[in-house]
Amino acid sequence: MGTYFNPGSDRFQDCLDRKIFVDKSGILDYTNECIRNKDRYLCLTRPRRFGKSTTANMLVAYYGRGCDSHTQFDGLAISKCKSYDDNLNKYNVVRVDMNELLGDWGAGYSTTEILDKLTESLTEELEEVYPDISRGKEPFAGLLDKIYSKTKIRFVFVIDEWDAVFRNRADDVPGQKSYIHFINAILKDQPYVALAYMTGILPIKRYGDQSALNMFQEISMTDAYPVQEYTGFTEKEVKKLCKNFKRSFEDIKYWYDGYNVNGVSVYNPKAVDEAVRSGVLKNYWTKTLEYDVLKGYLEENRHGIHDAVISLVAGDKIGVDAFGFSTDLQSFGTRDEILTLLVHLGYLTYDNETKTVWIPNHEIHEEFDSVVKQIKLKTTLKTDFDSERLFNATLLKDTDAILEIISPLHQENTDSFTVGIESPFKTVISMAYSYARQYYSIVREMPVQGGRADFVFISNGVKPDLPLIIMEVKDNENDNAADAIAQIRKEHYTDCLPAYSGRMLLMGISYNTKHKVYTCVIEEEERIA
Repeated sequence: MGTYFNPGSDRFQDCLDRKIFVDKSGILDYTNECIRNKDRYLCLTRPRRFGKSTTANMLVAYYGRGCDSHTQFDGLAISKCKSYDDNLNKYNVVRVDMNELLGDWGAGYSTTEILDKLTESLTEELEEVYPDISRGKEPFAGLLDKIYSKTKIRFVFVIDEWDAVFRNRADDVPGQKSYIHFINAILKDQPYVALAYMTGILPIKRYGDQSALNMFQEISMTDAYPVQEYTGFTEKEVKKLCKNFKRSFEDIKYWYDGYNVNGVSVYNPKAVDEAVRSGVLKNYWTKTLEYDVLKGYLEENRHGIHDAVISLVAGDKIGVDAFGFSTDLQSFGTRDEILTLLVHLGYLTYDNETKTVWIPNHEIHEEFDSVVKQIKLKTTLKTDFDSERLFNATLLKDTDAILEIISPLHQENTDSFTVGIESPFKTVISMAYSYARQYYSIVREMPVQGGRADFVFISNGVKPDLPLIIMEVKDNENDNAADAIAQIRKEHYTDCLPAYSGRMLLMGISYNTKHKVYTCVIEEEERIA
């Protein structure tokens, strides 16, 4: 087994030996179909921690001739597919992890020099296996073609983290072009290619209208059809894990569900893995280099991204054109490009039917709350108001003071929030409670037994004696706050956190659009878990 050529199945065996393994081998039936139909170029991009490398290792183990993988795959989903035996260990595999490659050779070498070293290493490995076939002075593709011509064994190429050159060496434009030309030269229209499978975070870089890699089918977080169920863990898979580890599925769903991929709801695999194994529900998110690039845009409100983020934190969904996106991380021409990048990075999710984005789950809400505090974003409300006074009035159940603040805010900002598709009244309320975010995680549309609670304020522990607050907002023709309270009780919103015990405030606030009347009711009760 070589480092790059037919490296074997050890990496995939490590995945199988983990305490948690979710069988995603069904995707191999799709890649087998691509081989059969000559639709052989795939680029699947996902955020960090979404299992890209695990899938890449699985492909290497399944297709590679450097090992016998029956014992690894005979019990997996792919073994039940007609294409299973026809492709198992039938191909020469070349596997390259670009993150590892750049890390191994480091900053001391240019991208072009690293590609030269890779080519030299691959040539040595190939000539060792096929000693009667020499590359000579031919291009590297010529050696691959010679091997195929003599053996009639085609190649599967797996390039993991293909876009690492663009992300980690953003200023090395000549190196990026050399890299694109390298991939193009060994893959495009070559008869020896059975399958080329690339993973990454960002879609393929386009150079004007003439893309050197236009042969690739791109499958991403904005459109993952037809393999959307393999993007992350599905609800069925998470339920099974929770049952096996005796964890609360409702809690896991609350924290980590919410990524919408072509209508399929998926969970972040790494976060679920950590939470299910440890039993600790928390934010497992980590900052990325790509997100740091956006800070300047957020702080300066370039292209209106500041306003958009505030609206998203308030719980809005925002319309986005996600298909004019370029992977150039140094400059963004529009707000939509920035929001689309956040989808690819996993900070937002996207519905390709409604063409909208939103914050997917509680974990990412916490991350956005952290970012909002860190860069000191201000709300976009036109009217000066006292958010601290509103917060204290709520804790004191002073409904007159609450309406005294909320009513003029709503009246003067009703037309300000065309950025989202949420009701302006709910958006104003979410922004008005900005002061509360230093003491609470505020969850929008929290799943509950009978539907979704508009707002749930969950203490972050800074002030341990603060109550849980459940808020229902009404803004239709015949609405009033009493109806909101009745809905909280009828739909069992108070069961949103089954393990919670202590003081609860149930708050209904309404704006009757027919009579232009605001009402607010707050009831207190004690919950014993």
